[in-house]
Amino acid sequence: MAKKATAKKTEAPAPVVETVAKKKKKSVLKREKRDAKKEAAKNGPVQAKLVNVPTSPRKMRLVANLIRGQRVNKALNILKYEPKNGSPKLEKLLLSAIANWGLQNQDAKLEEADLVVKEIWVDGGRQLKRLRPAPQGRAHRIRKRSNHVTLIIDSLKKTGVEVVTETETKE
Repeated sequence: MAKKATAKKTEAPAPVVETVAKKKKKSVLKREKRDAKKEAAKNGPVQAKLVNVPTSPRKMRLVANLIRGQRVNKALNILKYEPKNGSPKLEKLLLSAIANWGLQNQDAKLEEADLVVKEIWVDGGRQLKRLRPAPQGRAHRIRKRSNHVTLIIDSLKKTGVEVVTETETKE
């Protein structure tokens, strides 16, 4: 008779239960991100957008660079007396941003807020492509450009935004 081998049962150590953070669905993450953005918009800077302005972005950037970093009152004066083509449209956009700020901060006074043009940028918009007759039966393509302008204003008291100031020396 052969001896039966008896195997000893060795108990395996109890599995270590790690708390694994459950992955959130993409839709939940998107919703949380959107809600956080909305909450930040309630307290943060105010923006206004101008879309499909029928001016080339290069021409509009020349005017936008004049008011970047300026106080709102000074920026309005610059735009009012600037002879360039895009200045009336940017002036209207700046007034819209000020109105948006007024809706967001109904308890604050505009004069005491000390508003500043924090950021302004001009992006290229859609292009209308046209053909112009040229000599000898040819055609030249004409691109009629447009742009999108985004303007952000913020109170100087809330954030440490740098303001462009002119130093006047009296001698």
